[in-house]
Amino acid sequence: MKKSTMVLIALVVAVLIVGGGYVSMRNSMVQKNEAVKESWSEVDVQIQRRADLIPNLVATVKGYAQHEQAVFDYVAKAREALLAAHTPTDRMAANNQLDGALGRLLAVVENYPQLKANENFLSLQDELAGTENRIAVARRRYNLALRDYNAYISYFPNNIVAGWSGFQRNNAYFMAKPAAEKVPQVNFGNPAPPPTPNPKP
Repeated sequence: MKKSTMVLIALVVAVLIVGGGYVSMRNSMVQKNEAVKESWSEVDVQIQRRADLIPNLVATVKGYAQHEQAVFDYVAKAREALLAAHTPTDRMAANNQLDGALGRLLAVVENYPQLKANENFLSLQDELAGTENRIAVARRRYNLALRDYNAYISYFPNNIVAGWSGFQRNNAYFMAKPAAEKVPQVNFGNPAPPPTPNPKP
């Protein structure tokens, strides 16, 4: 066999190996990127579910606390901002704002014992708490999928293939605000005092 033929065969084998590695790595990047999108979709579903619960929750509270209009307006604006947000980053920011608004709404409830005993409110509050838990689980899964994707495209030689294929780091991690780390809840057994109690005469 001629030397030139051997060189040609070696080149073809090398090209096949490199090409196969490129295709394999690129396919893995596509798969991991899709996993990130799928995980975010689950987060988004739960965020939307919570947004759908809020009008009924607010309406129930209004029946007992009509003069708390400033809080109701704050919740309404936070919900509107969430519904108007479309990108993951904007939805995360709006969701954190809504967390704060719900915290204020549930703090108001502490001043109304009859409301805390209302069956409709109890049911809505349970649904809200369950949705908050599902959001937390979905958020963790999304962040893990995103971390896995970012790590994979950063490894050598994956980073070279990522650059050629247009895959970039995605730093849109869903980090809840410290005040939103815990599910907003009303402690019916041992109510906490309102944030700004009126002094006794």
